Amino acid sequence: MLKRIFDILLSILLIILFSPIYIIVSLLILLKMGSPILFKQQRPGLHEKIFEIYKFRTMTNEKNENGQLLSDDKRLVGIGKFIRSVSLDELPQIFNVLKGDMSFIGPRPLLIEYLTLYNEKQKKRHDVKPGITGWAQVNGRNAISWEQKFEFDIWYVEHHSFWLDMKILWMTFIKVIKRSDISSNTSITMEKFKGTRQCKK
Repeated sequence: MLKRIFDILLSILLIILFSPIYIIVSLLILLKMGSPILFKQQRPGLHEKIFEIYKFRTMTNEKNENGQLLSDDKRLVGIGKFIRSVSLDELPQIFNVLKGDMSFIGPRPLLIEYLTLYNEKQKKRHDVKPGITGWAQVNGRNAISWEQKFEFDIWYVEHHSFWLDMKILWMTFIKVIKRSDISSNTSITMEKFKGTRQCKK
């Protein structure tokens, strides 16, 4: 209950404070990349319930001669790369928090297609609401492997508390200021999860 009250109060405050940023980023995306301004996608939340997540769009819709989207590194350029580098793309998720689909702190909501790839231990990440930031994000974000991320997620599920959330919020602030761990070690964006070979129970 305390966490939900905190989420509501902080989300309302941040939406008001960030309203000029919402307007500026929206205009930049519209001018540089066109519409849509928001990227919307179905993601699994608490107990794997599906919801629609909001982000500022950071990639163009450029396609090759066969009508297929170009690779992420070719579509993530200019204003989109800057927006992602300073984590402005995550700001619309504050509305997800206000709606109750997400919390400020929790495991990141990933793709629906990953649900069938999780082992029994990894599925526990859905025992709490997903978050804008979490224990995995302040301990490596995209610079660590999927297996390491899930270990951090499960640790959070088993140890979460209001004071741990406050610690993660502060660590997230420092990460954003330093603009660290935005990309993986091998790609400009995180490679897709393909399952864990050995099931860790």
